[in-house]
Amino acid sequence: VEAVKMSFADQTQFTPLVVCELAEDTKEEAVEWLLSRIKEKQRNGGDRLLPALSQDDKKENPNIFLVGASWQRLLIGAEDLGLIKEFSDGSMRTFTYANREDFKDFQGDGDGFLSMAECQLIIKHELDTLRAKQETYVPGYPKIKLYPGKSIVRRMHSKGILLQIFPLHDKEELKRLSSTWYQQIRMAFQPLDDIRRYFGESLALYFGFLEYFTLAMLPMAIIGIPYYFFDWENYDNYVVFAICNLIWTTVMLEMWKRFGACLAYSWGTLSRKKAFEEPRPGFHGVLGHNPVTGREEPVYPNAKRHLRIYLVSLPFVLLCLYVSLCVMMVYFDAEGWVLGLHDVEPTFWTGLLLFLPSIVYAVVIEIMNRLYRYAAEFLTDWENHRLESTYQNHLTLKVLVFNFLNCFASLFYIAFVMQDMPLLRQSLATLLITSQILNQFLEAFLPFWLQKRRNKRVQRNESQTALGSKLPFEKQVMLEADMSTYLGTFDDYLELFLLFGYVSLFSCVYPIAALLVVLNNVTEIYSDALKICQVFKRPFSEPAANIGVWQLAFESMSIIAVVTNCALIGMSPQVKSYFPESESQLILLVVAVEHVFLVLKFILAFVIPDIPKHIQIKLARVEFESMEALKKKVNEGNSSSFWKSLKLHITVPGQERWC
Repeated sequence: VEAVKMSFADQTQFTPLVVCELAEDTKEEAVEWLLSRIKEKQRNGGDRLLPALSQDDKKENPNIFLVGASWQRLLIGAEDLGLIKEFSDGSMRTFTYANREDFKDFQGDGDGFLSMAECQLIIKHELDTLRAKQETYVPGYPKIKLYPGKSIVRRMHSKGILLQIFPLHDKEELKRLSSTWYQQIRMAFQPLDDIRRYFGESLALYFGFLEYFTLAMLPMAIIGIPYYFFDWENYDNYVVFAICNLIWTTVMLEMWKRFGACLAYSWGTLSRKKAFEEPRPGFHGVLGHNPVTGREEPVYPNAKRHLRIYLVSLPFVLLCLYVSLCVMMVYFDAEGWVLGLHDVEPTFWTGLLLFLPSIVYAVVIEIMNRLYRYAAEFLTDWENHRLESTYQNHLTLKVLVFNFLNCFASLFYIAFVMQDMPLLRQSLATLLITSQILNQFLEAFLPFWLQKRRNKRVQRNESQTALGSKLPFEKQVMLEADMSTYLGTFDDYLELFLLFGYVSLFSCVYPIAALLVVLNNVTEIYSDALKICQVFKRPFSEPAANIGVWQLAFESMSIIAVVTNCALIGMSPQVKSYFPESESQLILLVVAVEHVFLVLKFILAFVIPDIPKHIQIKLARVEFESMEALKKKVNEGNSSSFWKSLKLHITVPGQERWC
């Protein structure tokens, strides 16, 4: 391929932004065809492809190409993508190439107006929208069918011809971000705007929520410290702490929605319209007609998908829940055996042995959660959902249900069946501490250690410094191509969700739980920042206006927390002493108090607006101005049409002279 022989000297004409890696044994005609399709857009001001990685080592994959674009094409792509940028009057408006001079910070040819993350997102969007024309199959692969109007890149990716597409790191910008983010331990807020410019809104919102969650936990941690050191054995006094729990969970989540809305507005994603979703790369079915786009594409019957969900996936989830309950009962048997052994002959070693069942159970819970995650992903793939959003919703529901039962079932059993508060406190402490240690090891330390080992091999082979220093550009691309792929914020949000559950549900019997979560979250900020910058490939930016389905998950947990804390209040000896002879009256009182708190919770949710008033006014003003501009344009068009028709009416008669 002549294009493959292009020199790296051409890099000076544009900045390489995205890497495309094809399979090493990809047929030459398929490579030529893909390059020609991308270059076809170049002649019309489209993408520019630089397939220039010359290989000295024959073992390396030669089918790795760099993609970039001119600033003009990127700005046009920003309009196609519907990016919202700050206007000269301070409002946030959808970017248009024609009015580019009216946007704040636009200077010259627009160099620097778009962040690198936005530029890479535009390139990915352009590649995803490369659509088949009259081709019926991928050249060289007659069995891989193409459908008119469907994405070429998605099709090649689902069939294993295209291995990966990932954005390149900017080493200088990454170094600056790292120095202000995680390399120095200091009392300061995270540089969320810089994170957003480099990694995009979705990741910036995650770190914003992690920081907010940590700060919001401080009041509970401060209140819990004196409880733990002075009153933790007196379970009569946990009523006040439980009430604080109820108020905190509601106010914390409602205030986050306001804070998140402020962030999303300043980043231009709060009012951004949701793009039309293309089918997932793995979606398959028989060829049919899409009534929305008018194109032919694979379709899959909803009835068949529902049969898979309700006849296979649902029974499998229920079976996993049953296995989790069986493991829990084994844990209680082991706990009872150890307690009996300690009661018969109490020694120092039997005292230590008391903690062993809880530690082993906590480890088993983490193992089961991770094994179930793989099974849930397999089942959700097999259900063959058409859209990525639908796929994520079904996967999240499966994982949340199992993780909730697996992590909290034993605590509910101890609290409301055994009614053993000392054992509840011990089990909660063991589960919380063990899960935090395991998560830090598996999610941060282990990947970073493996990455450092691989970088040392590169250092020995190249006599250069590892990732973060000046490797030759070709080797730097290869190094990034071999890095692990970041799978998104799902696991990170799941970890925060479980920690939120430990604090909101049962921390009244173990008040120091909030402090442990604060300490964990502080280390989590640094470890997550380290792994996202040094361990994984740079992820593509994902525009996001909020934390999505996780907001609903946290709010559902807060509702469960109301019921749980009210039940714990009713079980306290202090409250029971007021109803020595009538347990039914106590139950009715607990239910009534629970309903009162639920009503107060929903009142607070209604009274506290999700979007601050000043942002609502700005959004309404932009919408009003857009409607007025549209009316003006329509009126001018109607007036022009009227005068054109009137002119024809006058000139057609020819001989008649009237007007």
